Amino acid sequence: MKAMIFAAGLGTRLKPLTDTLPKALLPLAGKTLLQWQIEQLKAAGITDIVVNIHHLGQQIIDYLEANHGFGCRVQVSDERDALLETGGGLLKAAPLLQAEQPCMADSEPVLVCNVDILSNIDLRALMAAHKADDLATLVVSDRQTQRYLLFSGEGVLRGWTNRQTGELRPASLTAGEAADLVPMAFSGMQIVSPQFFHVLRKAREDFGRDKFSMIDVYLKCVADNVGCVRAYVPYEYRMMDVGKIDQLEQAECFAASLR
Repeated sequence: MKAMIFAAGLGTRLKPLTDTLPKALLPLAGKTLLQWQIEQLKAAGITDIVVNIHHLGQQIIDYLEANHGFGCRVQVSDERDALLETGGGLLKAAPLLQAEQPCMADSEPVLVCNVDILSNIDLRALMAAHKADDLATLVVSDRQTQRYLLFSGEGVLRGWTNRQTGELRPASLTAGEAADLVPMAFSGMQIVSPQFFHVLRKAREDFGRDKFSMIDVYLKCVADNVGCVRAYVPYEYRMMDVGKIDQLEQAECFAASLR
């Protein structure tokens, strides 16, 4: 299995640190966020990795070269000309993640994660749980947030809601139907099957733009009744989104606990 690390974000909530440093290179407990992710993937046997870049991207390139990819084959998907969000970013990286003429026989699933999510997840257990016939397996947890993915009792994605605004997606989902679904918070990690790249290409055509999120694509799959997107809840899961500057002390302690 290959992996992609989303590291192209602007890190605006971490200013002023990110005025001169890309978020991926933020140090925590003696390692950068990017090093934490690469080493976690490597420990699970994943050594073929793609990292996308945008803000201060040359620093990330230089860092990877100086550290020899931490013993992995790390390629860069360059988005310095235009930030493409998660869906567009994964699609741009597709040539680095799939065979030149991809087909089911010579392609494999891809584990996709955000550089700023630290966790104790057992990646081997996640990989074992992914079903080849599903479009994607999303790592989720039961934690407090404003936006939730909504799943059936069998763990199949059926919608999305913003609890603060009351918004429901897809548009066909009623409040009554949503009340019977299980709300779970997305954790910024997923495994996508080879066929998901075909879905991404179709979504780009339908959206009429190169910049779009993977959540938008998953919800389009629900609306169009295309494929199955499934939840995965890790055992004794602990995670932290390193997103705000006032949380860095807490993030330092959390990272240290993962050693």
